[in-house]
Amino acid sequence: MRGRVLGEAEAVRERERLRAEGKRVGFTNGCFDLLHVGHVRYLAEARALVDALIVGLNADESVRELKGPDRPVTPEDERAEVLAALRSVDCVVVFPDRTAERLVALLQPDVYFKGSDYSLDPDVLPEARIVRSYGGEVRLMKLHPGRSTSEIVHRIRDRER
Repeated sequence: MRGRVLGEAEAVRERERLRAEGKRVGFTNGCFDLLHVGHVRYLAEARALVDALIVGLNADESVRELKGPDRPVTPEDERAEVLAALRSVDCVVVFPDRTAERLVALLQPDVYFKGSDYSLDPDVLPEARIVRSYGGEVRLMKLHPGRSTSEIVHRIRDRER
């Protein structure tokens, strides 16, 4: 599975195979636009806690809805390829929705990871409610201050002025 970009149906089959093998599967999701050291550290720390890590990647249209008309900087196929190349990522699934609720319900990961800039409040992190409904674990992971795509984009734009 490592290093592959899978469609949703393929990811579900892979998840079922891993479950049958007794593997603990983690899942996280995001835009992952302009991959940076904060992303790399976050994904490595999450992967260290599970046997396999699946990453849900927001499709371009949902990134625009979430981040604005100038984003993403990098198209979804390239973002998916770069993520899949990381040692900590077992597979990547591109999804069209604003949130990963539907994908989480399909995959039912043992552990759902999100950054500590989120809250476990279902209004802030709706995936948490779904994970808890089937007995999964939700973990908020430590962020690395000063490391975000938005900050990088702002620095680049400031230098252009």
